[in-house]
Amino acid sequence: MTLDEIFDEFEKDSKFDRTELGDESLKIAKLHAKYFRMFSNERLRLKSMQQKYNELHKAKYEYYMGTLSEEEHQLRGWEPNPLRILKADIPMYLDSDSDLGGINIKIDYQKEKINALEGIIKHLNARGFQIKAAIDWEKFKAGI
Repeated sequence: MTLDEIFDEFEKDSKFDRTELGDESLKIAKLHAKYFRMFSNERLRLKSMQQKYNELHKAKYEYYMGTLSEEEHQLRGWEPNPLRILKADIPMYLDSDSDLGGINIKIDYQKEKINALEGIIKHLNARGFQIKAAIDWEKFKAGI
């Protein structure tokens, strides 16, 4: 699920019928379950991405150090590193590596989805108070 799909879904779910505030109050639990399921799935997806990043980071470290095995070179389809890199310079090579950078971008996007879902869940937790305030306002307008 993309970030835009999450926002579009919540845009539909965030609207409520002011004439049926009781029904809207009952929908909170269902919406909370829906978005918490999304949140949990996206968080697990992030953990998987981070594990893949860690595995690739280790392999790239060994590649730049010149200690990656020949079979690992073949398995990953990498040519042996022709450069002699000082250990102190390896972080620079790792930071600029396009494979690691690509995964990092995906991880950042995933974190953004998780942050959005956390915000939606917090909003849903406060929705009961918003509905109560709307009910109180209607009572006030009616002079009750």
